[in-house]
Amino acid sequence: MDRVTYHEQMNIDNTLRLREVLRTLPDFCRDYFRSIDATTSAKTRISYAYDIRIFFEFLLSENPAFKGMKMTDFTVDVLDQIKAVDLEEYEEYLKVYKNGKRVETNGERGLKRKISALRSFYAYYFKREMISTNPTVLIDVPKVHQKSIIRLDTDEVAMLLDYIEHAGDSLTGQSKAFYEKTKERDLALITLLLGTGIRVSECVGLDVEDIDFKNYGITVTRKGGNQMTVYFGQEVADALQKYLEVRKGITPLAGHEHALFYSIQNRRIGVQAVENLVKKYARQITTTKKITPHKLRSTYGTALYQETGDIYLVADVLGHKDVNTTKKHYAALDENRRRMAASAVRLREA
Repeated sequence: MDRVTYHEQMNIDNTLRLREVLRTLPDFCRDYFRSIDATTSAKTRISYAYDIRIFFEFLLSENPAFKGMKMTDFTVDVLDQIKAVDLEEYEEYLKVYKNGKRVETNGERGLKRKISALRSFYAYYFKREMISTNPTVLIDVPKVHQKSIIRLDTDEVAMLLDYIEHAGDSLTGQSKAFYEKTKERDLALITLLLGTGIRVSECVGLDVEDIDFKNYGITVTRKGGNQMTVYFGQEVADALQKYLEVRKGITPLAGHEHALFYSIQNRRIGVQAVENLVKKYARQITTTKKITPHKLRSTYGTALYQETGDIYLVADVLGHKDVNTTKKHYAALDENRRRMAASAVRLREA
């Protein structure tokens, strides 16, 4: 039987989850999701499905015209009953709303994604002349303000790795035993993130077969399902090889035999577990920066750009489809280089 990769399994799981969500949506929605099947991942489709469901929940709870109706009662005609002002109210609603007993909030990025999902949804039915109006084009998509890059400085990277290597010196009892059990894994994992800039989702999806020590490369599955070889240096190779010696002594749960990184339950480690361990170690190094796996990716991207000055190389290695995405993130570094130009040229000798 062929090995099912982590990303293939995630795709299967998300496809099944999408079917469950679609059962709660109006029947006409199925046409839209069928139409985007070939151009989007299952993960994207399920995100869109949740976003569209929130829109219909808003209509049922906030719009008197639909009082007493069920979501599955809606037909495509409902889209023609919505005006631009209703969508502006929806944007306001999205900032803070109740989901059962939970209070949900959306910042700029969350708002933009949900309005973009609704625009795509409306566009499908409008282009096929199933509705005669498209009010989503009459409202502004929320603007996302660019945040400054949070990253570790060179000395902080060294301090972080040193801390992971020697944290056990100050521990005793159960804390020390737990640390020793996960030390080589944690060091290999964080060294890999810092030394390649791969995404946390790409990291947890790695199988042991994806490592090529001969060419110092790992095969990662990027967003959208494309595979790419990302190369690493000697420090990453050393950390991985030490961890693989420890990994030999682990008996994994059935179905997790190929996973590169294991959790303490001997199953493939998850995204949240990696986020938690990065935060745990980073807190010991800096209290002013909120370090996540994505910030380790930014740390790598910054170091690579400062070393090479090649924004296209950085975009390629980080797996950005559009170099403009990379430019947005690293524009501040260009600004610093431009400032250096001010003092590089002397008009008169002192």
